[in-house]
Amino acid sequence: MKLSIVIPVLNEVESLGELHSQIDRVSQEHSLDLEIIFVDDGSKDKSWKEIRQIVKKDPRVRGVRFRRNFGKAAALTAGMRAARGELIFMMDADLQDDPAEIPQFIEKLNEGFDVVNGWKVRRLDPWHKVYPSLVFNWMVARMTGLELHDHNCGLKLFKASVAKEIRLYGELHRFIPVLAHARGFRVTEVGVKHRARQFGESKYGVRRFLRGFLDLITVTFLTGYGQRPQHMLGAAGLALFGLGFLGLGYLALAWIMMHVIPLFKVEPIGPRPLLLYSVVLTLLGAQVMSLGLLAELIVHYTSRDSDTYSISDEARSETNGNVGEDGPM
Repeated sequence: MKLSIVIPVLNEVESLGELHSQIDRVSQEHSLDLEIIFVDDGSKDKSWKEIRQIVKKDPRVRGVRFRRNFGKAAALTAGMRAARGELIFMMDADLQDDPAEIPQFIEKLNEGFDVVNGWKVRRLDPWHKVYPSLVFNWMVARMTGLELHDHNCGLKLFKASVAKEIRLYGELHRFIPVLAHARGFRVTEVGVKHRARQFGESKYGVRRFLRGFLDLITVTFLTGYGQRPQHMLGAAGLALFGLGFLGLGYLALAWIMMHVIPLFKVEPIGPRPLLLYSVVLTLLGAQVMSLGLLAELIVHYTSRDSDTYSISDEARSETNGNVGEDGPM
Protein backbone atom coordinates (compact mmCIF):
# COMPACT_ATOMS: atom_id res chain seq x y z
CA MET A 1 0.00 0.00 0.00
CA LYS A 2 1.16 3.50 -0.77
CA LEU A 3 2.47 5.49 2.18
CA SER A 4 1.91 9.24 2.60
CA ILE A 5 4.35 10.93 4.98
CA VAL A 6 2.94 14.19 6.34
CA ILE A 7 5.51 16.56 7.86
CA PRO A 8 4.49 19.92 9.37
CA VAL A 9 7.25 22.52 9.08
CA LEU A 10 7.82 25.65 11.14
CA ASN A 11 11.22 27.32 10.74
CA GLU A 12 13.17 24.10 10.11
CA VAL A 13 15.19 25.07 7.04
CA GLU A 14 18.42 23.50 8.36
CA SER A 15 16.94 20.02 8.79
CA LEU A 16 14.71 19.61 5.71
CA GLY A 17 17.40 18.47 3.27
CA GLU A 18 18.83 15.89 5.68
CA LEU A 19 15.36 14.65 6.61
CA HIS A 20 14.49 14.12 2.95
CA SER A 21 17.76 12.23 2.39
CA GLN A 22 17.06 9.93 5.34
CA ILE A 23 13.51 9.20 4.16
CA ASP A 24 14.79 8.50 0.64
CA ARG A 25 17.40 6.11 2.03
CA VAL A 26 14.78 4.18 4.01
CA SER A 27 12.44 3.99 1.02
CA GLN A 28 15.17 2.49 -1.15
CA GLU A 29 16.32 0.00 1.47
CA HIS A 30 12.78 -1.30 2.08
CA SER A 31 11.26 -0.68 -1.38
CA LEU A 32 8.56 1.62 0.00
CA ASP A 33 6.03 3.21 -2.33
CA LEU A 34 5.62 6.59 -0.70
CA GLU A 35 5.02 10.28 -1.11
CA ILE A 36 6.23 13.11 1.12
CA ILE A 37 4.04 16.11 1.92
CA PHE A 38 5.73 19.06 3.58
CA VAL A 39 3.28 21.56 5.09
CA ASP A 40 4.87 24.94 5.75
CA ASP A 41 2.97 26.34 8.71
CA GLY A 42 3.85 29.99 8.14
CA SER A 43 7.63 29.73 8.53
CA LYS A 44 9.60 32.97 8.85
CA ASP A 45 12.87 31.52 7.56
CA LYS A 46 13.65 30.00 4.15
CA SER A 47 11.87 26.71 4.80
CA TRP A 48 9.50 27.16 1.85
CA LYS A 49 12.38 27.88 -0.49
CA GLU A 50 14.09 24.68 0.66
CA ILE A 51 10.86 22.70 0.18
CA ARG A 52 10.57 23.97 -3.39
CA GLN A 53 14.13 22.86 -4.09
CA ILE A 54 13.36 19.37 -2.76
CA VAL A 55 10.19 19.19 -4.88
CA LYS A 56 12.23 19.94 -8.01
CA LYS A 57 14.64 17.09 -7.24
CA ASP A 58 12.11 14.46 -6.14
CA PRO A 59 8.73 14.00 -7.89
CA ARG A 60 7.43 12.10 -4.85
CA VAL A 61 7.56 15.29 -2.78
CA ARG A 62 4.79 17.88 -2.62
CA GLY A 63 4.52 21.08 -0.63
CA VAL A 64 1.64 22.95 0.98
CA ARG A 65 2.15 26.49 2.25
CA PHE A 66 0.05 28.43 4.77
CA ARG A 67 -0.17 32.22 4.56
CA ARG A 68 0.49 32.40 8.30
CA ASN A 69 0.97 30.10 11.27
CA PHE A 70 -2.25 28.17 11.95
CA GLY A 71 -0.87 25.48 14.25
CA LYS A 72 0.22 21.87 13.96
CA ALA A 73 -3.30 20.43 13.89
CA ALA A 74 -4.21 22.59 10.88
CA ALA A 75 -0.97 21.62 9.14
CA LEU A 76 -1.60 17.92 9.69
CA THR A 77 -5.19 18.26 8.51
CA ALA A 78 -4.03 19.95 5.30
CA GLY A 79 -1.45 17.22 4.77
CA MET A 80 -3.97 14.43 5.34
CA ARG A 81 -6.38 16.02 2.86
CA ALA A 82 -3.63 16.16 0.26
CA ALA A 83 -2.47 12.59 0.95
CA ARG A 84 -3.06 9.99 -1.76
CA GLY A 85 -1.84 6.90 0.09
CA GLU A 86 -3.76 4.21 1.91
CA LEU A 87 -1.48 4.75 4.93
CA ILE A 88 -0.59 8.08 6.53
CA PHE A 89 2.57 8.53 8.58
CA MET A 90 3.09 11.61 10.73
CA MET A 91 6.48 12.88 11.83
CA ASP A 92 8.15 16.14 12.83
CA ALA A 93 10.73 17.99 10.73
CA ASP A 94 13.31 18.63 13.47
CA LEU A 95 15.23 15.32 12.94
CA GLN A 96 14.37 14.12 16.44
CA ASP A 97 12.10 11.55 14.77
CA ASP A 98 14.05 8.85 12.93
CA PRO A 99 12.66 7.82 9.50
CA ALA A 100 14.31 4.42 10.04
CA GLU A 101 11.38 3.62 12.35
CA ILE A 102 8.90 3.61 9.46
CA PRO A 103 9.24 -0.11 8.55
CA GLN A 104 8.47 -1.30 12.08
CA PHE A 105 5.36 0.90 12.16
CA ILE A 106 4.13 -0.70 8.94
CA GLU A 107 4.92 -4.16 10.25
CA LYS A 108 2.97 -3.48 13.44
CA LEU A 109 0.00 -2.08 11.52
CA ASN A 110 -0.09 -5.21 9.37
CA GLU A 111 -0.72 -7.27 12.51
CA GLY A 112 -4.33 -6.06 12.39
CA PHE A 113 -4.26 -2.56 13.84
CA ASP A 114 -5.58 0.70 12.47
CA VAL A 115 -3.39 3.16 14.39
CA VAL A 116 0.20 2.72 15.61
CA ASN A 117 1.50 5.35 18.03
CA GLY A 118 5.16 5.91 18.78
CA TRP A 119 6.64 5.63 22.28
CA LYS A 120 9.89 7.45 23.00
CA VAL A 121 11.36 4.86 25.35
CA ARG A 122 14.36 7.02 26.24
CA ARG A 123 13.45 10.65 25.75
CA LEU A 124 16.29 13.11 25.13
CA ASP A 125 14.58 16.24 26.41
CA PRO A 126 15.09 18.47 29.48
CA TRP A 127 13.51 17.32 32.74
CA HIS A 128 10.99 20.16 32.70
CA LYS A 129 9.50 18.62 29.54
CA VAL A 130 9.87 14.95 30.47
CA TYR A 131 8.17 14.87 33.89
CA PRO A 132 5.13 17.00 32.99
CA SER A 133 4.71 14.76 29.95
CA LEU A 134 4.64 11.68 32.20
CA VAL A 135 1.90 13.26 34.31
CA PHE A 136 0.00 14.25 31.16
CA ASN A 137 0.13 10.73 29.71
CA TRP A 138 -1.08 9.28 33.01
CA MET A 139 -4.02 11.69 33.05
CA VAL A 140 -4.93 10.88 29.44
CA ALA A 141 -4.96 7.16 30.24
CA ARG A 142 -7.16 7.65 33.32
CA MET A 143 -9.63 10.02 31.66
CA THR A 144 -9.97 8.36 28.25
CA GLY A 145 -9.32 4.69 29.00
CA LEU A 146 -6.62 4.36 26.33
CA GLU A 147 -3.37 3.13 27.86
CA LEU A 148 -0.45 4.52 25.89
CA HIS A 149 2.98 5.51 27.18
CA ASP A 150 3.49 8.58 25.01
CA HIS A 151 0.53 10.43 23.51
CA ASN A 152 2.83 13.35 22.65
CA CYS A 153 5.06 11.36 20.31
CA GLY A 154 5.10 12.87 16.82
CA LEU A 155 5.45 9.49 15.10
CA LYS A 156 2.05 8.05 14.22
CA LEU A 157 0.92 5.70 11.46
CA PHE A 158 -2.72 5.14 10.63
CA LYS A 159 -4.96 4.11 7.78
CA ALA A 160 -6.53 6.71 5.52
CA SER A 161 -9.96 5.60 6.76
CA VAL A 162 -9.00 6.88 10.22
CA ALA A 163 -8.13 10.31 8.82
CA LYS A 164 -11.56 10.49 7.17
CA GLU A 165 -13.42 9.94 10.45
CA ILE A 166 -11.54 12.18 12.88
CA ARG A 167 -11.46 15.96 12.89
CA LEU A 168 -8.42 17.87 14.12
CA TYR A 169 -8.44 21.47 15.30
CA GLY A 170 -6.77 23.48 18.03
CA GLU A 171 -4.21 21.19 19.70
CA LEU A 172 -6.05 17.90 19.15
CA HIS A 173 -3.32 16.37 16.97
CA ARG A 174 -1.75 14.66 20.00
CA PHE A 175 -5.08 12.92 20.65
CA ILE A 176 -5.37 11.15 17.30
CA PRO A 177 -5.11 7.69 18.96
CA VAL A 178 -7.77 8.67 21.52
CA LEU A 179 -10.16 9.99 18.87
CA ALA A 180 -9.61 6.89 16.72
CA HIS A 181 -10.08 4.58 19.70
CA ALA A 182 -13.39 6.30 20.48
CA ARG A 183 -14.52 5.57 16.90
CA GLY A 184 -13.80 1.85 17.34
CA PHE A 185 -10.44 1.65 15.57
CA ARG A 186 -7.74 -0.67 16.94
CA VAL A 187 -4.84 1.25 18.47
CA THR A 188 -1.41 0.08 19.63
CA GLU A 189 2.09 1.48 20.14
CA VAL A 190 5.73 0.65 19.37
CA GLY A 191 8.91 1.82 21.04
CA VAL A 192 11.05 4.26 19.04
CA LYS A 193 14.41 5.93 19.41
CA HIS A 194 14.41 9.62 20.24
CA ARG A 195 17.24 11.74 18.89
CA ALA A 196 18.60 14.96 20.31
CA ARG A 197 17.70 18.19 18.53
CA GLN A 198 20.39 19.27 16.07
CA PHE A 199 19.00 22.53 14.67
CA GLY A 200 16.66 25.27 15.77
CA GLU A 201 14.72 25.59 19.00
CA SER A 202 11.77 23.77 20.52
CA LYS A 203 8.38 25.22 19.54
CA TYR A 204 6.76 24.25 22.82
CA GLY A 205 6.77 26.12 26.12
CA VAL A 206 4.98 26.09 29.45
CA ARG A 207 1.70 27.18 27.86
CA ARG A 208 1.64 23.94 25.90
CA PHE A 209 0.88 21.93 29.03
CA LEU A 210 -1.98 24.20 30.04
CA ARG A 211 -3.45 23.96 26.53
CA GLY A 212 -2.92 20.21 26.59
CA PHE A 213 -4.89 19.86 29.83
CA LEU A 214 -7.76 21.97 28.48
CA ASP A 215 -7.76 19.92 25.27
CA LEU A 216 -7.83 16.74 27.36
CA ILE A 217 -11.05 17.94 28.98
CA THR A 218 -12.46 18.69 25.52
CA VAL A 219 -11.49 15.26 24.16
CA THR A 220 -12.89 13.50 27.23
CA PHE A 221 -16.21 15.25 26.70
CA LEU A 222 -16.25 14.64 22.93
CA THR A 223 -15.38 10.94 23.17
CA GLY A 224 -17.46 10.19 26.26
CA TYR A 225 -20.46 12.48 25.93
CA GLY A 226 -20.34 13.90 22.42
CA GLN A 227 -23.55 12.07 21.46
CA ARG A 228 -25.21 12.30 24.89
CA PRO A 229 -24.27 15.64 26.49
CA GLN A 230 -27.24 15.58 28.86
CA HIS A 231 -25.73 12.56 30.63
CA MET A 232 -22.94 14.80 31.92
CA LEU A 233 -24.54 18.23 32.05
CA GLY A 234 -27.81 16.84 33.33
CA ALA A 235 -26.11 14.85 36.08
CA ALA A 236 -24.08 17.87 37.19
CA GLY A 237 -27.17 20.11 37.08
CA LEU A 238 -29.26 17.60 38.97
CA ALA A 239 -26.61 17.35 41.71
CA LEU A 240 -26.45 21.16 42.08
CA PHE A 241 -30.23 21.45 42.01
CA GLY A 242 -30.54 18.71 44.62
CA LEU A 243 -28.10 20.39 47.01
CA GLY A 244 -29.93 23.70 46.65
CA PHE A 245 -33.30 22.03 47.15
CA LEU A 246 -32.10 20.30 50.33
CA GLY A 247 -30.84 23.62 51.69
CA LEU A 248 -34.13 25.35 50.93
CA GLY A 249 -36.04 22.45 52.43
CA TYR A 250 -34.08 22.69 55.65
CA LEU A 251 -34.69 26.44 55.86
CA ALA A 252 -38.40 25.94 55.15
CA LEU A 253 -38.60 23.44 58.00
CA ALA A 254 -36.80 25.91 60.28
CA TRP A 255 -39.27 28.66 59.33
CA ILE A 256 -42.22 26.38 60.11
CA MET A 257 -40.77 25.48 63.50
CA MET A 258 -40.27 29.16 64.27
CA HIS A 259 -43.64 30.57 63.13
CA VAL A 260 -46.18 27.74 62.88
CA ILE A 261 -45.04 25.31 65.57
CA PRO A 262 -43.01 27.44 68.01
CA LEU A 263 -41.61 24.48 69.95
CA PHE A 264 -37.98 25.48 69.63
CA LYS A 265 -36.16 28.75 69.52
CA VAL A 266 -34.84 29.05 65.95
CA GLU A 267 -32.81 31.89 64.49
CA PRO A 268 -34.40 33.82 61.59
CA ILE A 269 -33.56 32.34 58.19
CA GLY A 270 -33.19 35.67 56.35
CA PRO A 271 -29.65 36.54 57.53
CA ARG A 272 -28.34 33.00 57.08
CA PRO A 273 -25.71 32.47 54.31
CA LEU A 274 -27.32 29.10 53.64
CA LEU A 275 -30.32 30.85 52.09
CA LEU A 276 -28.18 32.60 49.49
CA TYR A 277 -26.12 29.47 48.74
CA SER A 278 -29.24 27.32 48.36
CA VAL A 279 -30.92 29.76 45.98
CA VAL A 280 -27.76 30.06 43.86
CA LEU A 281 -27.28 26.27 43.71
CA THR A 282 -30.89 25.72 42.72
CA LEU A 283 -30.77 28.30 39.93
CA LEU A 284 -27.35 27.09 38.73
CA GLY A 285 -28.53 23.49 38.64
CA ALA A 286 -31.58 24.45 36.60
CA GLN A 287 -29.39 26.39 34.14
CA VAL A 288 -26.93 23.52 33.69
CA MET A 289 -29.77 21.07 33.02
CA SER A 290 -31.20 23.54 30.50
CA LEU A 291 -27.82 23.69 28.74
CA GLY A 292 -27.86 19.90 28.60
CA LEU A 293 -31.27 19.92 26.92
CA LEU A 294 -30.11 22.51 24.39
CA ALA A 295 -27.01 20.43 23.67
CA GLU A 296 -29.21 17.36 23.14
CA LEU A 297 -31.34 19.30 20.66
CA ILE A 298 -28.25 20.40 18.74
CA VAL A 299 -26.89 16.86 18.60
CA HIS A 300 -30.29 15.50 17.54
CA TYR A 301 -30.69 17.89 14.61
CA THR A 302 -27.08 17.90 13.42
CA SER A 303 -25.88 14.33 13.90
CA ARG A 304 -26.05 11.71 11.18
CA ASP A 305 -25.70 7.94 11.29
CA SER A 306 -22.25 8.19 9.71
CA ASP A 307 -21.17 10.53 12.52
CA THR A 308 -22.38 8.17 15.21
CA TYR A 309 -21.51 4.66 14.02
CA SER A 310 -18.18 3.53 12.63
CA ILE A 311 -18.64 0.91 9.90
CA SER A 312 -15.76 -1.40 9.13
CA ASP A 313 -14.53 -1.90 5.58
CA GLU A 314 -15.89 -5.46 5.52
CA ALA A 315 -19.35 -4.41 6.68
CA ARG A 316 -19.41 -1.54 4.19
CA SER A 317 -18.49 -3.93 1.38
CA GLU A 318 -21.33 -6.26 2.36
CA THR A 319 -23.75 -3.34 2.51
CA ASN A 320 -22.72 -2.15 -0.94
CA GLY A 321 -23.07 -5.68 -2.26
CA ASN A 322 -26.68 -5.90 -1.14
CA VAL A 323 -27.85 -2.91 -3.14
CA GLY A 324 -29.82 -3.77 -6.23
CA GLU A 325 -31.09 -1.72 -9.13
CA ASP A 326 -34.22 -0.71 -7.21
CA GLY A 327 -32.37 0.24 -4.00
CA PRO A 328 -31.40 -1.68 -0.87
CA MET A 329 -32.69 -5.23 -0.76
